[in-house]
Amino acid sequence: MGGGSVAQRRLGGLLAAGADVEVVAPSVTPAVEAMATAGELRWTPRPYAEGDLAGAWYVIACTDDRAVNAAVGAEAQAGRVFCVRADDAPEGSAVTPAVGRHDGLTVGVLAGRRPRRSAAVRTALVEALQTGLVADTADPVQPGVALVGGGPGDPELITVRGRRLLARADVVVTDRLGPRDLLDTLGPHVEVVDASKIPYGRAMNQARINELLVEHARAGRFVVRLKGGDPYVFGRGFEEVLACAEAGVPVTVVPGVTSAFAAPAVADVPVSHRGVAHEIVVVSGHVPPGDPRSLVDWPALARLRGTVVLLMAVERIGAFADALLAGGRPADTPVAVVQDGTMRIQRAVRATLATVADVVRREAVSPPAVVVVGPVAGLVDGPVTT
Repeated sequence: MGGGSVAQRRLGGLLAAGADVEVVAPSVTPAVEAMATAGELRWTPRPYAEGDLAGAWYVIACTDDRAVNAAVGAEAQAGRVFCVRADDAPEGSAVTPAVGRHDGLTVGVLAGRRPRRSAAVRTALVEALQTGLVADTADPVQPGVALVGGGPGDPELITVRGRRLLARADVVVTDRLGPRDLLDTLGPHVEVVDASKIPYGRAMNQARINELLVEHARAGRFVVRLKGGDPYVFGRGFEEVLACAEAGVPVTVVPGVTSAFAAPAVADVPVSHRGVAHEIVVVSGHVPPGDPRSLVDWPALARLRGTVVLLMAVERIGAFADALLAGGRPADTPVAVVQDGTMRIQRAVRATLATVADVVRREAVSPPAVVVVGPVAGLVDGPVTT
């Protein structure tokens, strides 16, 4: 009874549990209306009327009228229907625990009708389970490989599933762009293999990385390949999946937050903005324009008016800027360069397409850095270095 924000919050769990749900309310939030349109529930667009609880076994009274909620509660009491009063919990005949889930385990917390306390304890328990601080009785993980995107670097930006699998690893094969702070949370029994690739410096051969994943999995271990960003966004993750598949090793893929979008975002550079950019093109900068190995149509890219995000581009930023200028991009096109995005040492410099090469060199910008070219880089007033 009611279709506002309280109903919206409760409906997800009810629908996930397979409940047959009817919402009675003159109006509902857009999200609730969308659920009704999709056929996930029925919406009766009118106020509550006596008799609406016929056939029900559970009702949530969450209208914005206390008298209506009281009337719903009275009908529920008379009909022996469980009733939760959103406005006055003690007047209801049922209470809703704060519920959290972790790897097939459901945690419900009640705190004597103190919902904020129960929610806080629930969240803390689930986080402790996810990080391995509290061990559960789950069966040991089967040998295999989990390819986990660790996000742009901040340890809090890894996905919940990625964090959970990391806590259960026997071996972690990581690189320098992964969330390094999480390594300190691993148990002493976990073997950590450094598979870093330093630009124009030391690097573990990709073939050797593939071999390590297969070797450890075949030895009966659960291996987490912890990569920065998203493993499929210029991360060579699919090469590792193919290597494991060819060796008969099962692989779980966990997508991650890509630095292509996250690093600009934390530096106040949205890669898209209504009325400003209708396309976003993410380009790998590991080979320059004109290189026979390049698959990028630079003249076509230069003719676009939206956003170009360059990854691994610091070393050759001058060549990329020249290619875009030669293709017709205006010289005053805003450019933002974000180094170590989301990390404690993050910094950003702003320039134009004509000046970015000089700025990057003078400011000693070094990898990892994300370069954003386009009007979105100039939406927020900031110092533009010339």
